[in-house]
Amino acid sequence: MTLALHRHGPDGLPLVLLHGFPLDATMWDDVVAELADLPVITVDAPGFGASPQPDDVARAVGRSAEPALETYADAVAAALHGAGVDRAVVAGLSMGGYAVLALAERHRGLLAGVGLLDTKASADDEAARENRFSVAASAESVGAEAVGPMLTQVLGATTQAGRPELVERMRAWLAAAPPAGIAWAQRAMAARPDRLFTLEDLGVPALVLRGAEDPSAPQDAANTMSAALADVEVVVVPHAGHMSAVEAPGPVAAALRRLYERCAQGPVG
Repeated sequence: MTLALHRHGPDGLPLVLLHGFPLDATMWDDVVAELADLPVITVDAPGFGASPQPDDVARAVGRSAEPALETYADAVAAALHGAGVDRAVVAGLSMGGYAVLALAERHRGLLAGVGLLDTKASADDEAARENRFSVAASAESVGAEAVGPMLTQVLGATTQAGRPELVERMRAWLAAAPPAGIAWAQRAMAARPDRLFTLEDLGVPALVLRGAEDPSAPQDAANTMSAALADVEVVVVPHAGHMSAVEAPGPVAAALRRLYERCAQGPVG
């Protein structure tokens, strides 16, 4: 097994959802519930959820053990092909969006459409890379508490002020994050290059979405990606932060449905 796939809904061209860091595929549950009539596949990243450890995933796809989003992308493609899926609409949030960009570079033929949620195409600057390396090292020494401070970074101010039940759910998810997965993913994200070029001739329908209260994926990053895409819908979800799919599953599901319907229609003319 390369990665764990979780199928939902009927058969057909699937909508594949890649989760954010440091969660797993269950972060999509509320969105999936809104899309019960669509074929949806959620995926656990290497070292998260039911997927194998990153070193095992790397071996399965013939890559070195060095943390890399290219390994994640190759594993997504291999897992989908192994499940009989040769074409899919693929959307990712945050780290999942980075994986979508790597798929666009390495497995373009797989993509019938792309969704880029609360993410960006640019590489990290030096300060962000150093922070990722620090969190990775901390996870290896103290475990999941290394990502505890992310709570106030991933949820919008509106959620933090008025939705205590969601704050507690996110706190529990962060506390349960797997240390090995945390460390691998942070180093893989730190190593990613700028991939804006992958969008410039992608030629499939696209969605660029962000929570209005997301400081990690600012509007200028969304604008840069949308300007590179020929067929794109841009959505800003009010009162949501970096985890828009958790904070506002209804609007996010609606935007993903519109993307899926555009892709399912196929090219015009």
